[in-house]
Amino acid sequence: MHPVLAGVLHRRARSLALACVASAGHQICEALIPLAIGLSVDHAVDGGSPMSIVLAVGGVLALFAVLAAGGGVNYWRLTSATTREAHDLRIRAASRILTDGVGAQRRPGDLSTVLVSDTRAVAEVLRAAVLLISGTAGLLVTVAVLLSIDPWLGLGVAAGVPALGLAVNRISPLLERRIADRQHTAGSAAALAAELVQALRPLRGFGGVGEAIRRYRGVNLTSRDAALRSATASAAAEGIGAVASGLVLVGTTAVAAAMTLSGRIGVGGFVTVVAMVAFAGEPVDRIAAGIKQLAISRASAVRIAVLLDGVRPRSADPAPTDADLAVREGELLGVVATDPDSADTLIATLAATHPDVLVEPHLVHLLGRTLADALDTGHDTDPATLRRAVGAAQATDVSAALLDGGANLSGGQRQRVALARALAAQPSLLILRDPLTAVDAVTEDRVGAGLAAMRRDGRGSTVVVTTSPTLLARCDRVAFLPGLGTSRVSTHDQLVTDAEYAAAVLR
Repeated sequence: MHPVLAGVLHRRARSLALACVASAGHQICEALIPLAIGLSVDHAVDGGSPMSIVLAVGGVLALFAVLAAGGGVNYWRLTSATTREAHDLRIRAASRILTDGVGAQRRPGDLSTVLVSDTRAVAEVLRAAVLLISGTAGLLVTVAVLLSIDPWLGLGVAAGVPALGLAVNRISPLLERRIADRQHTAGSAAALAAELVQALRPLRGFGGVGEAIRRYRGVNLTSRDAALRSATASAAAEGIGAVASGLVLVGTTAVAAAMTLSGRIGVGGFVTVVAMVAFAGEPVDRIAAGIKQLAISRASAVRIAVLLDGVRPRSADPAPTDADLAVREGELLGVVATDPDSADTLIATLAATHPDVLVEPHLVHLLGRTLADALDTGHDTDPATLRRAVGAAQATDVSAALLDGGANLSGGQRQRVALARALAAQPSLLILRDPLTAVDAVTEDRVGAGLAAMRRDGRGSTVVVTTSPTLLARCDRVAFLPGLGTSRVSTHDQLVTDAEYAAAVLR
């Protein structure tokens, strides 16, 4: 079994055991009901006493009561366990993505599919286990009852059921492959959709909407075809189970009818056999459904294991080793890079030396419906620090209720609120990527001054990746990383005399 699935079964062992007992009890009682009905018929045909008939009927009612209670307990424990496990898996995977950078090479839409769909499918391995165990229990009781009526009849069913299970299991690898393909293509379609929505404005600007629609149609058709292939395999698995169950039912009924006519079994026995074999379709369906769900869970476990067990990606390029590129305590270090990969490599190197790093990206997304929600750092920041951060970021003019992600704010307002949130968090190393591209020059200078003052007072180190002369002028030092040649570290005023640096920042 896949280690991720084994971990789920281990963590939820108590809930799984209770659900299995309740579900198996439900199946056993349901299997015994035909026996109780057959005994009632025998008593009535043979002229049994009214009390014995009443007791038999009472036994049927008691079995129904236990059956209903077992079904309720199973549903309660299983639903609770799968919901909690899916939540925990989602949090674990999201934490690895956010804190360790695991899955950085995957597209956001694909990661969203893993977090939403695959975590749920992995947690559903609990349901697969319950289906397999309770189905097996129901079949064992069925075979035992048939053996008590006629050994050959019971042995025939006992031999046919494993063959049925093997027939259903034969299609499981194909089903698993097609489900994995479906999940992968669905993730690709979701990823492309997210990217196209995000790039909608520039797409309209250069007339790329038609090409974007064409590409999305192609990816979506691939996803649709994979889903249809998966549905075909699922239907085949269910069809095999249904046909085999029907053959077992018809064959056993014919044999039981012949035995009744020959006097080998009584009328009550015939009723019991037919009812038992008809019931046997349910545990067989449970086993088939359990095998199908196990295939789905295995396919999703492979996808989520990369996030749960992966390692933080490292840049293939060597990081700068010049000691002058190390950021100092309380310093604002500007970074100007003509090649974005060079800036990424430097930031990864700096982040590796600090235990508390906050990277504020260029694209801002605010959480919550109020400014207070958006500024929540999760660290119980004291009100004085929060007010100072808002003032330093020149975000005091933002007071409206926030729509989704701050959609009702201007781009500059969103960037200033995000910067205030980052300042309030007071990380030992704060990394800003083009933090004020949507802010006018006057406000940008004021924010730069507030940023420098607050970070120096807090003794926190700050790296600002930007080409803005206004922000670079506020930095203590600037690291210039040209695409070719060696890096240069100096002040903005000194570097601006360098023609290559000037071309990068004075545009």
